[in-house]
Parts: sequence; C-alpha cells; structure tokens
Amino acid sequence: MKALWLAFGAIFIAELGDKTQLAVFAMKAKGMSGMGIFFGAMLAFALVTGIAILLGDWVNTKISSEILGKAAAVGFVVIGVFMWFGKL
Repeated sequence: MKALWLAFGAIFIAELGDKTQLAVFAMKAKGMSGMGIFFGAMLAFALVTGIAILLGDWVNTKISSEILGKAAAVGFVVIGVFMWFGKL
C-alpha cells in the first residue's frame, strides 16, 4: 500500500502541467471526444509505465538503487538548467 500512495503522489505532482496535459487540452480544444482522449491517454500512460517497470527491474540487477537515484537527480538538474536557459 505504501508503494501505491508513493507512486500516486510522485506521479501526480510530476505530471501537473506537463506536455501530456497540454496535448490532451489541445486535442479536446479541437473538439475530439473527451472519452476517447481519456482512454487513449490512459492506455498510452499504462504502456509507458509498464515499460518503465520492466526496464527498472532489469536496470536494478545491473546498478544499485543509490547510484540510480543520484543519476536521476543529476539528470533532472541538467534538464532544469537547459530549460532555464531556453535550450529545451
């Protein structure tokens, strides 16, 4: 249960205002079916999440979770710096 709430909280906060929401907003603004958009987006997100879980299992056998956490932190900082200077 802890994993469920941790995943929910992290993903909910991370996804607020991201490109996926903007794409969904644009599709609905063009008059597309809300239910079609919802189920299409959920299917895509489920597939991407499944791939991430499988890849995470494989990577976990090769690299320690401590190193992965630090690498993810560095990656987010680098992306943030690029965004700050308008390069992404």
